[in-house]
Amino acid sequence: MKKILLGLLFISTIITFSQEVIWLTNFDEAAKISQKTNKPILANFTGSDWCGYCKILNRDVFSQPEFAKWAKKNVVLLELDFPKKTKLSPELKKQNYALQKAFNVRGYPTIWLFEVGKGNDPKKELNPLGKTGYIKGGPKKWINSIDRYM
Repeated sequence: MKKILLGLLFISTIITFSQEVIWLTNFDEAAKISQKTNKPILANFTGSDWCGYCKILNRDVFSQPEFAKWAKKNVVLLELDFPKKTKLSPELKKQNYALQKAFNVRGYPTIWLFEVGKGNDPKKELNPLGKTGYIKGGPKKWINSIDRYM
């Protein structure tokens, strides 16, 4: 009986970890993966430690298995955080503010779907495909709101 329980625990752990999404924080890394996989970047402009709707979006959509499955198949995830309590490195702050300015982000959460340039400097020729924010209704409704830009 113990072996069966341990086996079930092991399988559920594998399933849980396989559905976990990985949000990159470095644009250059996300851009390289985007170029290599031919997937657009889904950039989440968030105030992770203070923005109420950002927390709800994370809980109701981004942490759900349905979103994880969709994201792994379709996009490269990039989190651009603007926290009030958590300290970011100067480089990360500079990167996040530069992208905030480039996409004219004025509120949180704002989620942009975009393609990067094809040359050595992926920051050149960014191609915005569409944007959204928090949409009530769970992962399926939220995914439908961004799928129309794919």
